[in-house]
Amino acid sequence: MKKTLYLKFILAYAVFGLLGFIAISTIGSRLIQDHLERRISEQIYREANTISFDDTVRYRTATYNLASIYNNLSSLAAYQDAQIWMMNQQGDILLDTAQDEPYETPLGLNSFDPLTWGSSYYRTGNFFGYFQRSMLSVIAPITSGMTIKGYIAIHYPMDHLYQEREQILAVIHVIFFLLFALSLLILLLFTFSVYRPLRKITIGAEEYSAGHLDHQIPVYSQDEMGYLARTLNYMSGELDNSGEYQRRFIANISHDFRSPLTSIKGYLEAIVDGTISPDNQDRYIQIVLNETDRLEKLTESLLTLNNLDVKSRMMHLRGFDINKVIKNTAATFEGICRNKKISIELILSGTQLYAHADMEQIQQVLYNLLDNAVKFSPNDSVITIETTEKSGRILVSVKDQGIGISKANLPKIWERFYKEDSSRGKDRKGTGLGLSIVKEIINAHNQNIDVISTEDIGTEFIFTLDKQID
Repeated sequence: MKKTLYLKFILAYAVFGLLGFIAISTIGSRLIQDHLERRISEQIYREANTISFDDTVRYRTATYNLASIYNNLSSLAAYQDAQIWMMNQQGDILLDTAQDEPYETPLGLNSFDPLTWGSSYYRTGNFFGYFQRSMLSVIAPITSGMTIKGYIAIHYPMDHLYQEREQILAVIHVIFFLLFALSLLILLLFTFSVYRPLRKITIGAEEYSAGHLDHQIPVYSQDEMGYLARTLNYMSGELDNSGEYQRRFIANISHDFRSPLTSIKGYLEAIVDGTISPDNQDRYIQIVLNETDRLEKLTESLLTLNNLDVKSRMMHLRGFDINKVIKNTAATFEGICRNKKISIELILSGTQLYAHADMEQIQQVLYNLLDNAVKFSPNDSVITIETTEKSGRILVSVKDQGIGISKANLPKIWERFYKEDSSRGKDRKGTGLGLSIVKEIINAHNQNIDVISTEDIGTEFIFTLDKQID
């Protein structure tokens, strides 16, 4: 079996891992950076506002006496890992914690315009061209009497933010790789619970296609794969039985056709070459006619079975008087019954009894059952046909006083071409298909047929029919 499915699953698993890594490294990195920018900017913006509202800062900004607050701001800047500026109203830098002391002369900052910030309270970049590296900057105005006296600016190096981002990403990558490694268990589960059983099932299907219907798929789990394997094993068994049945069917047909054909050919050749004298020819011609009758019956029975396979879904169901059909069928056997001194006794329920079925097929059932009963009944015996009603159904019984059927052979009587004696000598005119036809017709009507038989006492066949609803 090609490993396409397995390779696809592994490829999908690898692509999932790669795409997951790329997503964390790109989208995850961007999200973490945005989160850190917001968190740090909010933190230092609060510090900037706290400083700008301090009365000492307001006073020192106005007097340019900054030495007394330098140490405090330097300590705060070191704690925040940031750089703090105090700026005057024009935007000149008065104090920079990155310097050792406040500027004696304010340091001008070109292009400083706080109005360009709009509604945002932080900005990333070089802060109006002052820094050589990217910084996250916030500014807070120092006001006195509704007048801006200066600004507090705090700058946080983006390098530090990137470093923190990479540390968080490293932790996430480690967790991702651990989860990815643990997810290999899914691959193992797929391998043992899906792929391997599926491979065995595929091998089994290949064996079946090669004609090895005795192959058993070794999958015994209780999940869907196990159910599929058991279903295929059952199917192969049924196909194997069907094949065996077909072989026996063909063998039986060959046997039943070969015997009369051999007799016909032998007698005709003997007549042609003069082995049989003209005085005896009539006798052997009658034998030939009997054999041709046997072949005709066999052919008709085979055609009947073939038609039943097709018509079982196309039956002409209607109401009819089953008692009348029984009487008409029994009448066709008057001649042979008279010769064997057999009586047919009819015990019918009521004058009329309407059944709902295919009348022609049920007539065939009665004919076959009566034919068997007459054939295997001794002279001076009675055949009883009885109809009764029970629970909305009609029960039809055909009972003889014939030779009966042994218990060992009773289940086999429905098989096509089956005859109880292995020599096939007791009933040379029979085809072995009559009861098979009966079974097929009754099954097609979704009805039941049972048989009760005792050797040397007799046999009774009982089948059911739906009663016609008025």
